[in-house]
Amino acid sequence: MSFNIGLSGINAAQKDLDTTANNISNVRTTGFKQSRAEFADVYASSIFSSNNAKVGDGALTATIAQQFSQGTLEFTDNSLDMAISGNGFFATTSEIGAQDFTYTRAGAFKLNNESFIVDNQGNYLLGFPVDRNSGALQSTSLATASAIQIPDSAGAPSATNNLYQSFNLDSRAPAVPIADAAATPPIPGNRFDAEDPTSYTSSTSSTIYDSLGESHIVTTYYVKRDANQPGITQDNTWDVYVTVDGQEVDLTNGGSGAEPTDSGSTGYRISFDDSGKPISPLDGNGVTFEEQSFSLGGVLSNGADQSQQVSIFFRDRNDNAGDTAPTQYASDFEVNLLEQDGSTVGRLTNLDIGEDGLIQASYSNGDVQYLGQVALTRFANEQGLRQDGNTSWKATRESGEALAGAANSGTFGAIESSALENSNVDLTKELVDLIASQRNFQANSRSLEVNNTLNQTILQIR
Repeated sequence: MSFNIGLSGINAAQKDLDTTANNISNVRTTGFKQSRAEFADVYASSIFSSNNAKVGDGALTATIAQQFSQGTLEFTDNSLDMAISGNGFFATTSEIGAQDFTYTRAGAFKLNNESFIVDNQGNYLLGFPVDRNSGALQSTSLATASAIQIPDSAGAPSATNNLYQSFNLDSRAPAVPIADAAATPPIPGNRFDAEDPTSYTSSTSSTIYDSLGESHIVTTYYVKRDANQPGITQDNTWDVYVTVDGQEVDLTNGGSGAEPTDSGSTGYRISFDDSGKPISPLDGNGVTFEEQSFSLGGVLSNGADQSQQVSIFFRDRNDNAGDTAPTQYASDFEVNLLEQDGSTVGRLTNLDIGEDGLIQASYSNGDVQYLGQVALTRFANEQGLRQDGNTSWKATRESGEALAGAANSGTFGAIESSALENSNVDLTKELVDLIASQRNFQANSRSLEVNNTLNQTILQIR
């Protein structure tokens, strides 16, 4: 029996050595969790035996228990590298749409050839669905989680339909005279010409997009008029003209017409009261100049939609109270607002992952999209998880079902982007344990040797 007891001790010591060696070999494995060999004594007896004289039957390995303590974080230059600071596991699947989940703490992720976020084994990282525009979380169930894909473009181009602008025109600026050859004597002056800086007072430019996403430069010109000139009925009057890519276009929508240009294009006449606020013609709110529009039909030559119309609003797109209406003060010309609602095809320029796992993609056209929220899971008994290799685990009956949730909420840890969690192995402790395991192995080997000597002695008795 003593041989078996010594042999069980050797087996236990060997298991301890194997566990320690495995910890040491994975000291640089991302997301690795060290293991600890836990042993129990063997004691067998029957109802007819005397326990007072029972010694025991050796030792056995009760379990190899993994220790899920936090590993140190190592920061990287890859925004797709993720580390969990606190409780939780990333959820992955080997196939899109599969429900066979694998759980890991190793956050060394990258993009595959289809722009899905995957780990080193090609498993897909799962994320919760969110609203693309606001990032609002829509569900925290693993049943609704899906593989996260990072598109490298922001979708089809969007033609500009509306242009919003607001400005301050300098009331101190000199008026540009209007020529009147029929007057006696004739009144000299010059009609508006975009190539003649003396024919306008101020100007500003904006970029708009056609139906194909090609950009065009819209320039708006403001020309101050004198109340003493022909056709001008009041002070603080300005004519507004527009060109697209240097070509004059007609402004249409009613209202009083501006002085015709050299080429015969029509502009739009606006006026301000003695406090610098807009006066007639006004829009329906009575607080800003009415909407104007122009057509790109005579400008486009690239196969884009020739029927495209662009409306000009003299306010912010969300302003219904006239707070952003144009003004005419004794101050330098200043553009307070200039924006439009079109876009070209955008290319991915930046990817940001927040502590809550929300993935935000920024594109070259200014578009921002929320692509998903990285799913985290936790378990009632982490040590009940079954190791699956490649620093990943599977749920078992002992671990309980996976409980999913958003990072940095409740008991879930925060996600650190551009970081990896190192192994939690303490190399110094493991080397000390290695020495202790070796001594234990040697001691049990010695017990076998002593037993063998005793048996030899008994066999030599005559």
